[in-house]
Amino acid sequence: MSTATPQPADHAHAPGTRREIVIVSHSPLFYWWPVWAVCFLLFLITWITGDHMALVPPGANLYNKASGTLAWEKTASVKEEVKFDNRDVLLGPAAADAKHSAAPVILTPVRVSTNKNLGVLFTLVLLVVVFITNVPLRGLWSVIVIIFLVSLVIILALLHVLDEIFNAVAFLDIRLSMGGYAVIGLTLFALWLIVFLAFDRQIYMVFTPGQLRVKLEIGDAETAYDTTGMTIQKQRSDLFRHWILGFGSGDLIVKTSGSHPHQFDMPNVLFLGRKVRDIEDLLRSRQVVSG
Repeated sequence: MSTATPQPADHAHAPGTRREIVIVSHSPLFYWWPVWAVCFLLFLITWITGDHMALVPPGANLYNKASGTLAWEKTASVKEEVKFDNRDVLLGPAAADAKHSAAPVILTPVRVSTNKNLGVLFTLVLLVVVFITNVPLRGLWSVIVIIFLVSLVIILALLHVLDEIFNAVAFLDIRLSMGGYAVIGLTLFALWLIVFLAFDRQIYMVFTPGQLRVKLEIGDAETAYDTTGMTIQKQRSDLFRHWILGFGSGDLIVKTSGSHPHQFDMPNVLFLGRKVRDIEDLLRSRQVVSG
């Protein structure tokens, strides 16, 4: 079984060396980078501005700007007393209430931001990424969706419905703890990094003058094809997936010629436009040399 070490497509090769253009097909997980990036950002915000979370049972009451004297038994023989003025006091349910007596008030070390919009932002980013990565909108469909969304916002604004929608969204209260952002962000980032740097590199094709080497499965061997009569096609771009999340990625179709032609689909190739131009230059240069 042979292996290939990917080289940058635009690498400047010294005279006498063999030029290679490597096409790597990435998994859809690559487009999930906004989720772990937002998790890290919200983790930092919660760490800097977050307060500690308290767990209270039903029946607890909060008294703002209260004043008085608080007495409690520190031990069986020691009682302490403290006076407070203009303080917020949280009281659990009465001990006589059997329904709530088994659930005490607990002040936890968990940090949660007082800004409920952080959780709403995370949920919105997650849902948008799920939609974009699972619903392809190529070519004209991307333009139609954008025109539809802009027209919908204008119509709702003219009908004075947009303000009511914003008010309804303002009632949403979605909160994640600092640890929640950390676990989701670190786990997703670790998976993203492993897939991007390790597994995706095992599915590739390498263009060299006169030859194409293809490996389509992890652990499989390379197969070589002649580039004579070969055609390459860049599929229509998905504006949201390929450009907004993929930084100019795209899907490539390669068709070989001969008595047994093959078609290879390479989805999610980064910087595809530049690599297609390099491949075309490589194929043209081979034809000129052959001529």
